[in-house]
Amino acid sequence: MKNKLLHLLAVFGLTVTTFVTSSAANAQLRIETSGVGANQIPIAIAGFSNENLAPQQITEIIKTDLSRSGMFKIVDTGDVISEAAQVNLADWKARGADALVIGSVQRLADGRFDVRYRLLDTIKSAQLSAMALAAPPQYTRVTAHKIADDIYEKLVGGRGAFATRIAYIIKAGKEYRLEVADSDGEGTQVALRSNEPIISPAWSPDGTKVAYVSFEAKKPVVYVQDLVTKQRIAVANYKGSNSAPSWSPDGTKLAIALARDGLTQVYVVNADGGGLRRLTNTNGIDTEPQFSADGQSIYFTSDRSGGPQIYKMSANGGDAQRVTFSGSYNISPRISPDGKTLAYISQRGGRFQLYALDLTNDQEQRLSDTVKDESPSFSPNGKYIMYATESGRRGSLAVVSVDGRVKQRLTMQAGDIREPTWGPFMK
Repeated sequence: MKNKLLHLLAVFGLTVTTFVTSSAANAQLRIETSGVGANQIPIAIAGFSNENLAPQQITEIIKTDLSRSGMFKIVDTGDVISEAAQVNLADWKARGADALVIGSVQRLADGRFDVRYRLLDTIKSAQLSAMALAAPPQYTRVTAHKIADDIYEKLVGGRGAFATRIAYIIKAGKEYRLEVADSDGEGTQVALRSNEPIISPAWSPDGTKVAYVSFEAKKPVVYVQDLVTKQRIAVANYKGSNSAPSWSPDGTKLAIALARDGLTQVYVVNADGGGLRRLTNTNGIDTEPQFSADGQSIYFTSDRSGGPQIYKMSANGGDAQRVTFSGSYNISPRISPDGKTLAYISQRGGRFQLYALDLTNDQEQRLSDTVKDESPSFSPNGKYIMYATESGRRGSLAVVSVDGRVKQRLTMQAGDIREPTWGPFMK
C-alpha cells in the first residue's frame, strides 16, 4: 500500500498503479496556471524601491501570487515607485490599470527588513490599503505573500491564502518524506523521513502539528507530530489498520478509521491518544472520516449501500444519512470551510476524478479533467481545492478553483508527489 488511494482501493478490493520512484533529494515545485476568473482585475505592480537589498524580490513574488490566483491581469510596468511617492493615478488608469501597487524595502539595524506598501485605486483616485511589515531575512517570502493576501482581500473580497502552507508526501528512491512548503511550493522543509510509506497527512487547526499514518512499524499507525520540535506521539496503534486521521475544528480530537475489531470503522480519539470512542458499528467498511466545519458532524466513506459512498452522521455517532447519489463509487470526502461544498473523488467510466457537490442545492460539478485523482484538500479560504493526480506516470499536485475556471499543475522535475493537505491561515 503505497498511498492513500491505493490503501483505500485495497480495502474495497480494487487495484491501482503505484508510485514511480525518483532519486531527487530536494526539488522545488513548478507551477503552471491555466484559466482565469470570471472577472480579472487589471493591476500594475511597480518595483519596490531598494528591493535589491532583500534576499527575495518582493514584487516578483506578489505578481506570481496574484497571477496564479486567476483573478488578476498584471499590467506590465518597468517603473520603480516608493510607497512615499506622489502618483498621478490618472496616468495609470490610462495605461489600463484599475489598481496600482507601490512600495519600498529598508534594511533595519537589527538585520530585519522593513517592507512598506500601498494599494491605490486608479478609478476612484483613492488609497485602498497600506501596510508596514518588519521581518527577518528568512521571512521575506512570507512578507510578500502577506501583501498579496491583502491585495486579494481588498480587491476580490475574502481572505487570500498565499501566506499559508501545504504538506505532502514525496517518494524519492526508497525514501518517503513528509514535506511542508509555502503555498507556492517554495520554502520546503522535511518533517519526516522514512523507508516505509507515509500517507494521509492532516494539519491541526492551529497549523503547529500534522497527523499522519506511517508504516514504519510494518503496519499503519497514526501519529501526531509537532512541526517545530519534531516530537511526535502515536495516537492510534491498535491491532489491525490505524488510518485516515482528521482533526476536529477545535484541535482537541481526531476522527480515525480502525480495524481493531475486524472491519474498518470510524472512531474518535483525543489528540494525545486517550479517550478512544467508537462511532460506527456496521457490517460494512466505514473509513475516511472528516469533521464538518462546525464540528457538529462527521462525513465518511462507507460501502453499506453496496459500493463506496459518502455519508454524514453526528460527531457523537448515531444514524447516518447518505450524501452522494450520483455514480456508484464516491470516496475521500472533504468539506469546505464554510460547510457549503463537499469535494470528493468519484470513479466514473474507469476514471477517478475530482467532483464538488453544493450542499445547499445538491448541484454536482466535475472539477478535473485528469484520470487518477486523489486526496482533495480545500484552501483555508475555501476558494481552491488541491488534489493529487498523475502527470506522465508520475505523481503531481493540482489546484482548481471551486468554480472550475482556474487550474494549476504543481510538478517536481524529479520526484513523485502525493497526498496534499492545505494548512490553515497563519496566525
